[in-house]
Amino acid sequence: MKILVVADENEMSVEASRLIGALVRTKPNAVLGLPTGSTPLGTYRELIRMCYEENLDFSRIHTINLDEYVGLSGDHPQSYRAFMKNNFFDHINIDQSNTHVPNGLAENVEEECRRYDDLLRHYGCTDLQLIGIGQNGHIAFNEPADAFTPETHLVTLTESTINANQRFFDNREEVPRTAISMGMRGIMSTKHLILIASGEGKADAVAKSCFGPVTPEVPGSLIQLHPCVTVIVDEAAMSLSGFY
Repeated sequence: MKILVVADENEMSVEASRLIGALVRTKPNAVLGLPTGSTPLGTYRELIRMCYEENLDFSRIHTINLDEYVGLSGDHPQSYRAFMKNNFFDHINIDQSNTHVPNGLAENVEEECRRYDDLLRHYGCTDLQLIGIGQNGHIAFNEPADAFTPETHLVTLTESTINANQRFFDNREEVPRTAISMGMRGIMSTKHLILIASGEGKADAVAKSCFGPVTPEVPGSLIQLHPCVTVIVDEAAMSLSGFY
């Protein structure tokens, strides 16, 4: 595991975008695993800048997102498909038919989960998987549990995750209670796993994920078993890890 501690969230975003940009340049048809949420926004903004100012070419890139709310169409403003379009896809030269997000309106959620696993198998694996981490250590919507869930699956969101996500909705009642999430096998199958985190609120999750026991009670701890992991965190997020 390579751990890069930077000064702040902006520097975290720049360092993550450099790694992604380097892959896009060296493998123009790479498959990127992408997250949503506030943490990767700076990384997406920097990649957009690189596309326009440095001719970073996404025209042959494929993307696979981690998750989607059940019950929201891709056109819903709070869906993760809309998030990706508004914050990244619409601002780069990517073929949007090569961007993949679970279908939150699938009539049969179990079939949609199997379809998504088949999609991963079609690509073999992602060349790079960018992830954030929740305050309770969740990755994508893989919440703390008694066992790791390997495949794409239906998740009932915890109260802490609902509380964290309610800022994106008009009120708490509008936050979906279930989601489709890539499982840990899909995430861990990537060639290069990059975890980004910033702020004191993530410090406990970062410490447990990077230095604690590997346990499904802290889903992020599984990254310790990946052969190629880069953790990019600011000083605040590393403050409980004994790095200083």
